[in-house]
Amino acid sequence: MLAMNYRGPYRVRAAHKAEPEIEHPGDAIVRVTRSCICGSDLHLYHGLVPDTRVGTTFGHEFTGVVEAVGPAVQHLKPGQHVLVPFNIFCGNCYFCQKELYSNCHDTNPSATAVGGIYGYSHTTGGYDGGQAEYVRVPMADIGPTVIPPDLDVDDAVLLTDALPTGYQAAEMGDIEEGDTVVIFGAGPIGIFAAKSAWLLGAGRVIVVDHVEYRLDFVRRYAQCEVVDFKQVGDMAVHIKKMTDGLGADVCIDCVGCEAAGSFAHTLLGVKLKLQGGAAIVLHWCINAVRKGGRVSIVGVYGPTFNAVPIGNAINKGLTLRMNQASVKRHLPRLIEHIQAGRIRPSDVITHRIDLRDVADAYHLFSSKLDNCIKTVLVPPSALAA
Repeated sequence: MLAMNYRGPYRVRAAHKAEPEIEHPGDAIVRVTRSCICGSDLHLYHGLVPDTRVGTTFGHEFTGVVEAVGPAVQHLKPGQHVLVPFNIFCGNCYFCQKELYSNCHDTNPSATAVGGIYGYSHTTGGYDGGQAEYVRVPMADIGPTVIPPDLDVDDAVLLTDALPTGYQAAEMGDIEEGDTVVIFGAGPIGIFAAKSAWLLGAGRVIVVDHVEYRLDFVRRYAQCEVVDFKQVGDMAVHIKKMTDGLGADVCIDCVGCEAAGSFAHTLLGVKLKLQGGAAIVLHWCINAVRKGGRVSIVGVYGPTFNAVPIGNAINKGLTLRMNQASVKRHLPRLIEHIQAGRIRPSDVITHRIDLRDVADAYHLFSSKLDNCIKTVLVPPSALAA
């Protein structure tokens, strides 16, 4: 089969690999119809995630048609078109019972923190991902969701990660009616967090970034205010000036370890890798939110040390919440929002690219060329369908 193949930092290509096989009675084999490149994939692409091994296939956002199932699979059948959450989870462990599917204890040998994730280095279990023609899906009775007949596949693929992560980012902010919400990052997650903030009752939504076309897009798509941080001296002071001197009620970090905005953080966290990434957005969130406010974090950081102003958070009486999204928990509500016409996730897709051109797709998305917001890879077999 054809699959994305990682050869080292900034080096990916389409290559032929052996097709996956049923390895466990609960497995399914899925023929991929759509897969996305996520901003989190760029952390792998740039060499910032430990134990990302040569030969790995990335891709934790994908849909596909079930080709085969193991003998223990009871609820999934060949021929069904499914969306597959990026979390690989068992459904039975202590954390799954609490609907913390991203923290499943049984799908990742290194599960002191995160559970299994498709295509995201051996720190998350070493599973191959969906930027391929076929993928093995473990726990097939638990994770995959059959795509409703009235749901477009381009909307469905964004339910595997991007939309639920943006929604959970807003949800973890405990947004109250009329709140001012500041979102850092105008990529797909930040865009969906902004849209979700309105759904949860925000009275004012402000998105911060520095890429002009992304700010233009989120302004139109989410009807929000925008701030170019390169035009701002001190971010906390600027946000307080916008909010009667108090600060935002909620600040959300949708950027993570490759944030621009601080030479020192970029040097220490990205270039020298002495921190688990550039943590400047965490500083902005903690310092720009009001006393007693809430900070929500879905941006991805490395597992090592980060210099974070925790003393400011304590003295301001902040609530900090963070996690990988538990996709399955949000699907019923988000599917309802799509069917009711409140949100159309596929509007953020700017590029649909043949899987054979995956190297070009990564370069385009990483370098923010051609006004790229979200890139979807389509395998040749799906192009022909």
